[in-house]
Amino acid sequence: MAWSYRKRIKIIPGVHLNFSKRGISTSIGVKGMSVNFSSSGTRLNTNFSGFSNSYKLSGSSSPRTPSQSYPNPQLFYTELSDNIFSADIHEITSQNMAGIKESILMAQQQKAELKTDLKKIKKALTFTKTKKVASYIFIYGLVNKNIVQQINEDIKVQKEALKEIKIVIDNSAVNVDIQFDDPSKRKYEQLQHSFKNLTTAHKIWDITGAHFQDRVAARSSASTLVNRKDAQIGFKSLSIITSNYDAIYFQNVNGADLYFYPTFILMYKNDHNFAIIGLDELNVTFSSVSFTETSSVPRDSKVIRKTWAKVNKNGTPDKRFKSNYQIPVVQYARLRFSSSSGVNEEYQISNFEFAQEFANSFQEYKSLCKELI
Repeated sequence: MAWSYRKRIKIIPGVHLNFSKRGISTSIGVKGMSVNFSSSGTRLNTNFSGFSNSYKLSGSSSPRTPSQSYPNPQLFYTELSDNIFSADIHEITSQNMAGIKESILMAQQQKAELKTDLKKIKKALTFTKTKKVASYIFIYGLVNKNIVQQINEDIKVQKEALKEIKIVIDNSAVNVDIQFDDPSKRKYEQLQHSFKNLTTAHKIWDITGAHFQDRVAARSSASTLVNRKDAQIGFKSLSIITSNYDAIYFQNVNGADLYFYPTFILMYKNDHNFAIIGLDELNVTFSSVSFTETSSVPRDSKVIRKTWAKVNKNGTPDKRFKSNYQIPVVQYARLRFSSSSGVNEEYQISNFEFAQEFANSFQEYKSLCKELI
C-alpha cells in the first residue's frame, strides 16, 4: 500500500501596521480577533465560537517628559525599592496588544505541531528506506519491479513533505509589516539613529537594586548604594516575529529583555513567556545622576568633582583614616522604563548626551504616535 502524507498546514497571516495622516490602522491575522486603532480610541473586537464582545479602551496617563529631571539628581533613587524589576511577565501585556500576542502564540503552537509531524515523517522515511533495502536482500524486489517503484515513490513523497514542513516551520512567526507615512518614518529613523549612537556608550548598566545608607555612619558622600550589572543593547531580531525593522534591544539581567518595535514593546523571556505593551503606554524618564565611582571612570563620562573615600558630614576628608583617598564623582544618565501595567526597569548610561538624545527622540516619536491614534 502506498504511503501518503496529507496535512492541512495553517499559515499565520501577518500583522500589518500602517501609519498615515488619518491615523494608525492595524490588521491582525487571527481568526475571530482584530484590533483597530482610530481617532475615537482603541477597540478590541473578539469573536470566538459564537461569543462576541467589543471593549472601548481608554488611553494611558501622560508621562514625565525627558526634560523633567529630578530636583536633586543625587537622590533620583528615592522612587525605588531595594529590588528593581517589572511585574510578572504574564500580567504586563496591554489589552489592545492581546491580538498580536495571540497571533504569536498561535504561530508557536503551529511550530510545535509541525515539529511533531516532522519527527513522524522522518521515522516513516527511515522505515521506507529500510524496506527498500530489505526488498533487495530478500530478492522479491528484484523479482517484482513494481514493489521497488512504489517504494521509490513513497520516498519521494516523504522527502517532499519533509521539505515543505521545514519551510513552514522556518516561517512560523508573526509577520509585522510596518508602513509609515513620511513624517512618521522620519521620526522613527531619528529614533533609530539616536539609539545607534547610544549603543556606542562605553558602559551601560542595568540597575537591579538600590537602597539608602546612613552617610554619617558610613563616612561616605553617597546616600544611596546601587546594585548594577553590565548590560548589552543593540539592534536585534526575535525568531517569533519577522519585521521590516529590527527591534531596539535592551538586555534585562534580572528579567525579560526589552524589544522596541515601531508600535509596541515586547518583553521576552522565551517563546512562550513574553508580554506586549503598546508604545503609547510606555514612559521613558531621563535624568542626570551624580555617581561616586569606585571603579574605573568610563572614557565617555565627565568627572564633575572629587570626594573622599571617608568624608565628614561637611564634605571634608576624615583625617582619622590614614589611607583615605580621593574618589571621582561622575555624571551619568539614567533611563527609566515604566508603565501602568507593571514595567519597571532602570539603566545607567556612561554617555550622558547620547542617553538624553535617545530619550528626547523617543518622546518625540511617541508624541507623534499618540496624535495619530
